[in-house]
Amino acid sequence: MERHYSLYRLAIRLLLWLLPFVLVGWLLDGLWLALAIGLACSVAWNFFFFQRLNRWLWQSRTTLPPSAPGAWSDIYDGIYGTLRRAQSKRRQLSILLQRFRQAAEAIPDAGMVLNADGSLEWTNKLAQIYFGIRWPADKNIRITNLIRYPRFIKYFDKGDFREAITLVSPTGDQRELELRIMPYSGTQLLVIARDVTQLRKLERMRKDFVANVSHELKTPLTVMNGYLEMLEDGEHLPPQMMEKAVRDMQGQTQRMQKMVNQLLELSRMEAQTQDNFSKRVAMSRVLNDIITELGPVMQEKRIHLDLAITPDLSVWGSEDKLRSAAMNLITNAIKYSPEGSTIKVIWQLNRGYAEFAVSDSGPGIPAEHIPRLTERFYRVEKDRNSSSGGTGLGLSIVKHALEHHRSKLQVESTIGAGSRFYFRISPELVSTTTN
Repeated sequence: MERHYSLYRLAIRLLLWLLPFVLVGWLLDGLWLALAIGLACSVAWNFFFFQRLNRWLWQSRTTLPPSAPGAWSDIYDGIYGTLRRAQSKRRQLSILLQRFRQAAEAIPDAGMVLNADGSLEWTNKLAQIYFGIRWPADKNIRITNLIRYPRFIKYFDKGDFREAITLVSPTGDQRELELRIMPYSGTQLLVIARDVTQLRKLERMRKDFVANVSHELKTPLTVMNGYLEMLEDGEHLPPQMMEKAVRDMQGQTQRMQKMVNQLLELSRMEAQTQDNFSKRVAMSRVLNDIITELGPVMQEKRIHLDLAITPDLSVWGSEDKLRSAAMNLITNAIKYSPEGSTIKVIWQLNRGYAEFAVSDSGPGIPAEHIPRLTERFYRVEKDRNSSSGGTGLGLSIVKHALEHHRSKLQVESTIGAGSRFYFRISPELVSTTTN
């Protein structure tokens, strides 16, 4: 499109506009009056289109420019083009802002933007959950008024953010959060908070595991090392002492081998993250096999079994895991029951659930110990495990075996009256038809 808005063209158009007025004035001997009238008409003409421009910019709801001749057409078109470019840039900025917000919400960490004075400028949804922030009500509130821990207030006021800080979530859910603060956009600060609860838990479990395994192996290795030092001078040892040394070393070796096997079993269970419910397990047959296998131990302690097993009650799941769970529970009941006592084993349908329960008449377990029974190597009595030959891993194996069947070990115990260990398999995994 030809552009008329230039000084040269404006001057030419003005001269052409005034030329008829000049000629008429010269013929009528009123040159200056005609020239003044021509200039007034030019001013009125431009004032008219100026008013149209004003109404279009401030009153009209359409972005399309009004029609106009000459230079005013170029002015309208120029302003219209500028508006279109500004709208396009706003749309691009809006898209970029929307993508930024989507990316900020998609990251697995909580994010907050703070002004130079520490006031909250922006936060994503995860930060609102972690810190209990009400958005946008808490906007422009100082971060130390939202996170009221003295340690964090001291850390923030100090202004040295080279090291991260770990805090418990202010919402009271015991979530451990690692906060990092870094400069952002000139004078602002970017706060990134990461949930490290599981990492800290795994780290503590790892340390406890190493400490417990080291402790469990220390005793049998010390015993074996002592006997081996005695055997260096074996020709002077009496036969009874020699037999006792060999017997004790065999017992300690079997105990360590049992512990290793149970640790490997736990490791396999934890590695199998996908549940498999494609096989029907006939628990009555599994329990009968376990009872037969443990028969000699029960005869030695004169343990009597009171059985209530439903023959046609089966479940979908892993036979090895369920067998391991039942075996450990029955073994523990035998181990801690006095001689000549009775152990009750139940496998029956209870309100749609398949319930397995073992009740003994042992010494009972104090209530404060029950929540920690399934921890690895945890013992109610520190010296009981060694005397009974246990490893402290049996109930941990039960816990992981039941987790694969969407179940949980329950414990009821009374001091001096015995304990009851039981679990229930959900109705969707129950089958009343055997293979």
